[in-house]
Amino acid sequence: MIKSWMAIGGVTFVIALLANVVRPADVKWFRRLRRPNWLSFEALIPLIWTVVFICGGWSAYIVWQQAQSWSTMTAYILLELLIVAYTPATLWFRNLMLGTYLGGSGTVLGLILTLWVSRFSGWAAILLIPYLLWSPVGTWITWRMHRLNKAGIN
Repeated sequence: MIKSWMAIGGVTFVIALLANVVRPADVKWFRRLRRPNWLSFEALIPLIWTVVFICGGWSAYIVWQQAQSWSTMTAYILLELLIVAYTPATLWFRNLMLGTYLGGSGTVLGLILTLWVSRFSGWAAILLIPYLLWSPVGTWITWRMHRLNKAGIN
């Protein structure tokens, strides 16, 4: 029988893979964009997201063990889908403001989810803090990149 932590981890991993559904030309476009001078930690962003996803999955596991709430699991999935939509949507449409809106929406949904799961478990809510800290930073970086690249690069 599949354990709940395996199912949650598997769903998290499969959804996270959707962020990689991008075309080489779009990646090339993104690499050519100007970045803020202070963005010296860009190479760490995949590691940051890995930690965020692990903590989110762990949080979902705790909530499932406490409440077995399908509606809450659906909220976790919706948040992860919103998170992973950022990369393909921003790159496919070559639109950093779209990425900013997606990032901001994710931040709001993440805050709502954190408050919701705190009813079930304080630890589950604490494990969402890495996302609550990183999401506004990533959104702000995207907004700053939009400002630096207003003319666009095609």
